[in-house]
Amino acid sequence: MKQAKTLVAIAIAASTFSACNKNADPVGVVQPAQNVPENQAFAEKNARHSGKGGDVFSLSNQASGNMVMAYTQAANGMLTYATSYSTGGNGTGSGLGSEGSVAVGDEVLVAVNAGSNTISSFKMTPNKLKLMSTVSSGGTRPVSVTVYGDLVYVLNAGGDANISGFSLQGNSGKLNPIPNSTRPLSTANPQPAQVSFANDGKVLVITEKMTSRISSYTVANDGTPGIMHTLASTTATPFGFGVGNNGNIFVSHAAGGAVGASTLSSYNVAANGVITLVQGPIATGQTAACWVAIPDNGMYAYVTNAGSANLSSFNINANSGSAVLNMGIAAASGDSPIDAVTSLDYLYVLNSASHTITVYSGAQSGNLSLIQTVTGLPTGAVGLAAE
Repeated sequence: MKQAKTLVAIAIAASTFSACNKNADPVGVVQPAQNVPENQAFAEKNARHSGKGGDVFSLSNQASGNMVMAYTQAANGMLTYATSYSTGGNGTGSGLGSEGSVAVGDEVLVAVNAGSNTISSFKMTPNKLKLMSTVSSGGTRPVSVTVYGDLVYVLNAGGDANISGFSLQGNSGKLNPIPNSTRPLSTANPQPAQVSFANDGKVLVITEKMTSRISSYTVANDGTPGIMHTLASTTATPFGFGVGNNGNIFVSHAAGGAVGASTLSSYNVAANGVITLVQGPIATGQTAACWVAIPDNGMYAYVTNAGSANLSSFNINANSGSAVLNMGIAAASGDSPIDAVTSLDYLYVLNSASHTITVYSGAQSGNLSLIQTVTGLPTGAVGLAAE
């Protein structure tokens, strides 16, 4: 059985070059910074939900027509499938090897259509999504998207990989390409995994699996990328990352899919785009650690281990950005856990091989407890985002 799981992990790494790994016994706990107030997003989400829960979204990613799948979140964290919405584009029918294929902003949801080289935007209302636009992604095979205010950036992984920017038109949620916003990555085909805003929208950060580099672009007042910086990662195959406070990011490194070799490191991204190592690499002994989720209180990071079929947890110092392994195996998951997202005190994990979403309570305390398994997702489903 153990040998079979190892072979699965290696196969995942070979197909996506983005294995995700972690495994070990608890080795210590960094106490969260004292007197750190809940951030504004956390307070606003609590007020908006007022005990009723929100919504969780995933992408069907089907080659015959991509859909946003919407799930209603109850106050106890449980999910109920609501409906699906056509994006007007196509998926690929298989994994994208990325984090952030669907993202939620202020009353808007944006999704990638990797099979038709487009991205789609939806206006979010209390009861439904409304498709507002489906536009060219500015490149080939979009795999990750990020939203900050009225700015949207997409990461195109195919061809000569790039990032490309869009503005959201007023309150309509329609996407408009930003002139002169398309930029290359550190090399033509670095097999990028994720793009995300950091440092209060001042910088865009990109992880590159093939080059084992983390790249950044400053963001000018007109929304265009400015100066590019790049840094070699502490371990091979930097994949997903979570954005914390004070410009800190927490990056998983899949180590090329090597069994038991993955790590997590924390980095700081300054307002001028310079990336520096804060701490790491931190090993957990698990395999294929790729996707990272951080709850709104900013005190923990959770990593999905696609090759080990489990989750690892880290304690984060919200001020310094330092991290330490809390539990190498914080919880078991479904087969091949990939994307993850938190909402209030709940962690949601998409399992690609078992076509399920597993739901855990305790995201804001670092003590995960499995409370639900949602079945019936299509083969190739990717991405998780929460309102």
